[in-house]
Amino acid sequence: MITPDGRECRFYYENFHRGASDQECRLIDANPNSEAWKPADCASCPVPDILRANSDPNLILEANVKKGFLGFGRKVEIKAFCSKHLISVAKPKTGCPQCNAEKPGLKELEDLFK
Repeated sequence: MITPDGRECRFYYENFHRGASDQECRLIDANPNSEAWKPADCASCPVPDILRANSDPNLILEANVKKGFLGFGRKVEIKAFCSKHLISVAKPKTGCPQCNAEKPGLKELEDLFK
């Protein structure tokens, strides 16, 4: 669905049909330790960019909204995990390094660009 920021995100949900006014981020709502989600949080959220860059089905994302100083400067922090290799992923846009190494033809491409 298209977020209030104008980007596509599979975790965002809205319903304005027949007078309803529902908006939610299901990724942030799944984390009980996070601050409550606000539509303005979509502007600083890296999740749509991660999803556009990486379609790995084994990538699990966890989002957390952090308040800034005196409530200003809220930002969305992301942690990523690989469910196949059970490791933390430092760069979610590129994905799990072990999954990437298992892809066919990757070693040949690396040899071409050395």
